[in-house]
Amino acid sequence: MPEWLNEILHPELGQHIRIDRVLLRKTTDLQELLIFENAILGRVLVLDGVIQTTEADEFIYHEMLSHVPILAHGCAQRVLVLGGGDGGMIEEVLKHDSVEKVVMVEVDRSVVNLCQEYLPTLSQGAFDDPRLELVIADGSQYVTTSDQRFDIVIVDSPDPIGPGANLFSQEFYYNCSLCLRPGGVLVTQNGVPFVQAEELRNSAARLSHHFADVAFYRASVPTYYGGDMAFGWASNTITLRTISIGQLQSRFAQANLDTRYYSPEIHIAAFATPPWFDRALKSK
Repeated sequence: MPEWLNEILHPELGQHIRIDRVLLRKTTDLQELLIFENAILGRVLVLDGVIQTTEADEFIYHEMLSHVPILAHGCAQRVLVLGGGDGGMIEEVLKHDSVEKVVMVEVDRSVVNLCQEYLPTLSQGAFDDPRLELVIADGSQYVTTSDQRFDIVIVDSPDPIGPGANLFSQEFYYNCSLCLRPGGVLVTQNGVPFVQAEELRNSAARLSHHFADVAFYRASVPTYYGGDMAFGWASNTITLRTISIGQLQSRFAQANLDTRYYSPEIHIAAFATPPWFDRALKSK
């Protein structure tokens, strides 16, 4: 009989994915890690029973959480990535020649090491880029104590359970705001709003205490239950979110990016939310 991964994101909803071949099962100091192969998804990374990323569709998540803020900013030189131990996020960020420095803060060294070994297609050698500084630490503690300042802060976190729970608190968002340079942008992973609306509402309320412009944008990521993924956007420069399509097209062409999901048109459209989304955001 085949083995299946049974992922539960809601008391009444879940999904199961066939495990064609287990590459690694390991208990790290912080969490349970599983890497396996699936005929459709390729290699799959699972932490504490929850899928983090897959080879097949990782580009959607990583392109949208990196290129949207960087191209909206227009001249980002310093980027902070909190989480993202698989390396997919820094791989996208470092495609921008304008980026001079990336600090990546990952709490679990094992995730970084094992993903480089078993999921090298995600990072594409990004961990060897001289512009990268890898810090093994708790992301919430890093933004509390660091005196470095950044143009972009990307919170590439798991769901608010386990080691990633403190990356959704109001104190954490406040400390992120202090790490931003003037004109900076914070973007966050905010789950699947159709089944995780409370997470969406909590982030909106907490971010609004510290930023003048708070919004959400979306992308369709097949791996995540329901497919409709939300990303948080927060900045004190309100014009960045309403940048024109012409400006984005110019910046995109100048950056010479080879993307499979992101485009200037997708960038603009991603901030359009349907009525059910807006009602879920405002409901109590």
